[in-house]
Amino acid sequence: MPLAIRLALALAINAAALWVADALFDGVRIHGWWAYIIGAAVLGIANTVIKPILALITLPLIILTLGLFLLLINIAMIALAEWIAPNFSIDGFWTYVGTVVIVWLVNWIGHSLEDEIAGSRRPSLA
Repeated sequence: MPLAIRLALALAINAAALWVADALFDGVRIHGWWAYIIGAAVLGIANTVIKPILALITLPLIILTLGLFLLLINIAMIALAEWIAPNFSIDGFWTYVGTVVIVWLVNWIGHSLEDEIAGSRRPSLA
């Protein structure tokens, strides 16, 4: 699959995840398409660039907490998207936790579907 299509699909999946979080939680308020698009783009870039660096730096904490510290890193990525995107706010720690879980779940489902569709297009080697 071409890179541009994969990037557009990842942006759409992140935007859908933010929309689901906005629909499910009263503490998440996202108003306007630009807020979704900018929030999804920031989230995608942060998860691709910043998150691996933070995970490497905090690896001892991640090991010590049996991976629980990754939740705080994911909350930081959502907070960065909230800070940069206009008309995007999240209130409360547990709302951040719920938003992280929703974003993870929607991304997992979206990328699973993407892999399944891409797998059905590949010619069989047999």
